[in-house]
This record gives sequence, C-alpha cells and structure tokens, in this order.
Amino acid sequence: MTTDIHDSAHRRGTPDWVWYAGVAAAAVLWLLAYGQLIPVSEWVTSLFPVARDSHTGEAIAFFVYDVPKVLLLLTGIVFVTGVLRSWFSPEKTRAILAGKRQIWGYPLAALLGVLTPFCSCSSVPLFIGFVSAGIPLGVTFSFLIAGPMVGPVGLGLLYGLVGWKIATVYLVFGFTIATLAGYVLGRMKLERYLQDWVRELTAGPAGDLPEESLTMVDRLKVGVEQVREIVGKVWIWVLAGIGIGAAIHGYVPEAIMLKVMGGDAWWSVPSAVVIGVPMYTNAAGVIPIVEAFLGKGAALGTTLAFMMSVIALSLPEMIILKQVLKLRLIAIFAGVVSAGILATGYLFNFLM
Repeated sequence: MTTDIHDSAHRRGTPDWVWYAGVAAAAVLWLLAYGQLIPVSEWVTSLFPVARDSHTGEAIAFFVYDVPKVLLLLTGIVFVTGVLRSWFSPEKTRAILAGKRQIWGYPLAALLGVLTPFCSCSSVPLFIGFVSAGIPLGVTFSFLIAGPMVGPVGLGLLYGLVGWKIATVYLVFGFTIATLAGYVLGRMKLERYLQDWVRELTAGPAGDLPEESLTMVDRLKVGVEQVREIVGKVWIWVLAGIGIGAAIHGYVPEAIMLKVMGGDAWWSVPSAVVIGVPMYTNAAGVIPIVEAFLGKGAALGTTLAFMMSVIALSLPEMIILKQVLKLRLIAIFAGVVSAGILATGYLFNFLM
C-alpha cells in the first residue's frame, strides 16, 4: 500500500524538490507571520471605533492577537506531529503496549500517549482496539488519559502561549496523573464493567508490524493532510475559546476572577473542575481561556485543574465512553482522574 502511495506520487509528475522547497518557503512565511503578530494586531485593533484601553478595546486586542497566533501554532505543531505520526502509527503503538503487564507498562503507556498525536476523537476506537488485543485495562487507561490531556498539540500550544515553565509543570503532572490513575484502575480489576460486546471481542496478539517504506516526501504529505483534517475540524473551537478568553480578559474584573479562581478559598479547585467538565472543547480551544485566567491573576493550580478537567473529563467524552464502559466504570474512572486533578490543583496552589 505504501509503495502505491510512492508510485502514485511519481505518476503525478511532481518532483521531490518542489515539496522540499514548498515546505521550506512555508516555514519562512510562518516565521515572518509569527514575528509580526503584535504590530498587526495593534493596527487591526486601532481600526475599531473604541478606545484601546477600554474593556471593549482590550477584548478586541486579545481576540485579534490570539486568533492568528493560536492558528499559526496549531498549524505548525499539527504538521510536525503529522510527519512524526507517519513513523509512529496507532498499530505500532498497539504492538508496543501488547503484553506490557509489568509495573513499567503504566508509565510506558502514558509516555506513548504524550508522544503520539492522537486526539480525543481517536481515543475510544484505540481503547477498544487495545482492550481487544489483550492489553491490561489499567495500562490502556493510562494511554487514554495521557493522549488527549498531555498530547504534543496541547503541550505545544501551552508552551507558545504561557511559557515553558507552566508547560513543563503541566506535562509532569499530566503524565503522573495518567500513570498513577492507570495503575490504580488496573489494581481494581474492573474488566467486568466493560460493556458486554467489548469483553466478547477477541483478537490475536499484536505482533511485529512490517516497516513502512514511505519516502520523506510521502511523510510531508501526511503532515499536510493532518493540517487539513485536524485544523479543519478544530478551528471553530479555537475561535470559540479565544472569544471566551477575550471576554474574560476585557470584561471580567480582576477582583471577581481572583475570588472565583484564586488560591485562598478551599473550594476554588473543585469549583474549577466542576466548571470545566461540561465544557465541550479541546486543548486548542481551552488554552486561550487558560491564558486569560492567568492574565487576570487566577491561581496556577486552580487554572491547571480547570484545563485538565476540560480535556480529560469532558462530558461529551464521557458520553462517548458510555458505548464502551458501563456507568459504574465511568464513575470510577472519573473519580480517580478527578482525585489526581484536585491533588495537582491544591499542591500547586500551596507551592505557588
């Protein structure tokens, strides 16, 4: 199949150097555009008939700056992870995890979730495939939690918007939650709470997979296709998230934000989790909201708890998981993950 891809590329008559030159030119344009975000956003904001330092002016400036910034970051990160994905397919991930019944299977599964660019839309099918392949349920949960929570797209956006320190903190604690939650769930022997049709699935052990013979140009094409598919699906959530973030940044007084999301009140962390769960968005949509929260002085631990709950415990994801897990297992899964998120929020509010 991969040979056919390669042959078809040559039949179309596009020389390889055109792809290399095109990607290099796109990278230069990307860097130039990213470097002009501030002056261009200020110029666009000045076109509106409002004072720059007014609430409306602040909201507009936030929106017109963050929309191109997040979309540029998203495009670049998705392209790179798409190229990487051509080497690291879901089938290879399944093969690596198969048979990992030892204690190190949990951190390995979480690490694979961090490294592989699987969105939450892919999590449930992968979950079914892993379970049917005989991979331990707890190990599979570690992957299921780490994939959407601390995947490369979310981490890249977080790094670009709020800096490497917060991104690193999020990575460490997201990885830890995925590992420990998977271990706890695995020790509880919860296989009986899988839906009957999932438990009845049988599949042979995942063995060695044939090496793909894709050329570098083929891999670049995979990256471009990933940009079309993923950015095409999530851009609307990016606009929604930035719109909410702009409203918070421009109109919500700092005193109110500090009262709700500050670190002093014991109920701020669980409140952030409760607020985050019903939200239907992804890392690209929630990170601009996180940026606005931090800009208003919200506590770091509370903000991280909010972000983790939106990504790892969203209500739509729970509805999808209902097709695979019985309600009791969903409740246990949500409870264990929530405990980890709450612990992270309280710890960072205490340390910071």
